[in-house]
Amino acid sequence: MNPVEVAPVPAPDLREPLWLLEEWLREGEPVPDDFIGKVQDSVQAGDVEVLAARLGGRVVGVLVLAFRPNISLGGLFASIEDLYVRPEARHRGVGAALLKAADERCRGRGIYYVEAQVERGGAGAFYAASGYEPEPDVRVFSRSLVIRDRGDEKPEA
Repeated sequence: MNPVEVAPVPAPDLREPLWLLEEWLREGEPVPDDFIGKVQDSVQAGDVEVLAARLGGRVVGVLVLAFRPNISLGGLFASIEDLYVRPEARHRGVGAALLKAADERCRGRGIYYVEAQVERGGAGAFYAASGYEPEPDVRVFSRSLVIRDRGDEKPEA
């Protein structure tokens, strides 16, 4: 069996791992080019890392790790924004290898707190088996904002 190889993806090479996320999160709908540029800028700035897992040279998994400052921690923390493993590569250590690589990248930055938000019925058991614990006193609230097309607005007189 081929070992899982995990490595950070440089900004210019993000298309292949992002395609994997398009396939899963966006049901094949391409990510807009201007957004890919923003992700590349974030990777270049060191605010985001994209880790790709390969088996036999083929990308079979991807993890997106974002780094943010946190006042209560007095430093940076990391958030796993996305983690996806192709169905045919599951139960072969790919997800575990991605989490291990993410831990190593965080330790290298002096980050000791990593979080992942998981949908009910999602990968909660996987994260728990990997040492993650639910935050008993934390609930996530979200809000969708309507963004108007500013090109249609008339300047105020």
